[in-house]
Amino acid sequence: MENDFEMLIESFLTDGVGISTHFLSNQLSGHLKDQLLSLYRLKLLVPAGTGNNHKLSHDQRTRGDVIYWLDKQHNDQYENQFLDLMDRFVQYLNMSCYAGITSYEFHYTLYETGSFYSKHVDQFKDNSSRKYSIISYLNADWKEMDGGELKINLLGKDKVISPMQGKTVFFRSNELIHEVLVTHKPRLSVTGWLKIG
Repeated sequence: MENDFEMLIESFLTDGVGISTHFLSNQLSGHLKDQLLSLYRLKLLVPAGTGNNHKLSHDQRTRGDVIYWLDKQHNDQYENQFLDLMDRFVQYLNMSCYAGITSYEFHYTLYETGSFYSKHVDQFKDNSSRKYSIISYLNADWKEMDGGELKINLLGKDKVISPMQGKTVFFRSNELIHEVLVTHKPRLSVTGWLKIG
């Protein structure tokens, strides 16, 4: 597991965007996908918004995904496996890079066919606690024609990342403008932020 942690951190330090293609096992990815789809069928996912607190707004012209927050109190075996993995990654990141991460938050994300998320950064204007963004994808057999790529503006150039199952992407929340391109079939992930303070 430490090799996957190192791959994510080393590629982040080299390129500004960390990528590990097999950060999640196929088994865990599959179980998380099944749980996400079950929650979706039960209509437990809610439209995602932009902003926070009293500034929260919902506008599908900006953002079209639906979400469900992960919580260990749900006592879901596979969600807890994922969060335990994140605990170990945070511990490794703090030990090796003195990152000072003290907490995190994650939610399931589902983009229905035809939806997208326009250009944005992940840190709120009035709250700088989000230090790093981290996204783990749950899409088996994703093809280029399926769309839904993560497009990141990095030093004036665009980096386009396919949302393939098991792949995890890691970058600073306050620095990189990014977007989710229009998806041509349902696109699933676990998305979150490593936080300080």
